[in-house]
Amino acid sequence: MNKKITIAIDAMGGENSPDKIIKAIDLFEKENNSKKDYILNLFGDEKIIQTKLQELRISKKNIIITHTNSVVSDEDSPLTAIKNSKNTSMWNCIQSQITGNSDISLSAGNTGVLLVISRMILKMINKVNKPALAGLWPNQNGMNVVLDLGANIECNEDNLIDFAELGSALYKSIFPNDKPIVSLLNIGSEEIKGTETLKNAFKKLNNLSSDNNFVFKGYIEPNKIMSGDSNVIVTDGFTGNIALKTAEGTAKFITDNLKKTLTENLLAKISLIFSYFSLKKFKSKLDPRKYNGAIFLGLNGPVVKSHGGTDHVGFYHSIDLCYKIIKGNLMLQIKNNLNHLNDKS
Repeated sequence: MNKKITIAIDAMGGENSPDKIIKAIDLFEKENNSKKDYILNLFGDEKIIQTKLQELRISKKNIIITHTNSVVSDEDSPLTAIKNSKNTSMWNCIQSQITGNSDISLSAGNTGVLLVISRMILKMINKVNKPALAGLWPNQNGMNVVLDLGANIECNEDNLIDFAELGSALYKSIFPNDKPIVSLLNIGSEEIKGTETLKNAFKKLNNLSSDNNFVFKGYIEPNKIMSGDSNVIVTDGFTGNIALKTAEGTAKFITDNLKKTLTENLLAKISLIFSYFSLKKFKSKLDPRKYNGAIFLGLNGPVVKSHGGTDHVGFYHSIDLCYKIIKGNLMLQIKNNLNHLNDKS
């Protein structure tokens, strides 16, 4: 890509903003100081943003600031926010994709409002009925794309097919050297198990897999999500959200109890010294900040939702994710995948 990658950032959304946003930008700039191919388009209170940039001595050569007067509150309902959102940092962040000033939008603000505003401004891709919320999960071999994580409570088989195509496109944009391997989340791996929706989706995905756009592995059980046998996991939003929160709770339980066990007596503390580097590597693998950033797929432009409560390190990883998505031509990958799907319909 010769054109600079332009990332629109809602600088006021989420907890401790814009402080954590600016610190994240500082980290991103330091990690990418040799690159000249990006612009960060910040939306929010210009005076506050300028002050924070100056405090950290961040160069503004790759930064554009667009002043906005208000912020979407975490307490706002989508309906309330829409009525009063046109002067907010979130609205203008998404709108910048329509005006051609940005390639992708990133916000740590209210998830429900962000989804509604994104859908209202960007519209759905033709023939895609529902947007999906996709996230990155670690697995034994690298990373999974898992979707839907909560945008849709109920899904039919065609929605699941769309999610498979969208998720595969996302995976290819982030990991261009790997082949997407798709699985349907189910209560068992046998073909006879699951709902009629899953069984019908299974048959269709099996046919689509024959065109070599992705490899369809079949069903996958929840306890195998992180095995690495598949890297695109497809499910409805209700099931996906439960799986996500269960995984987050389990990871926290393990790390909290491991920490408690290793510091409860002198012998445990001594053993901690000898296992320090292994434990540090283990902690890094489970650090949720490294996987921060859920992606709305199915819209006429990519939108990334950062966890509202993450710190500047987590938000840095969301900025980096945005960069990789555009560098990997996500929207072109989606177009190619959906053309492939339409050829089969």
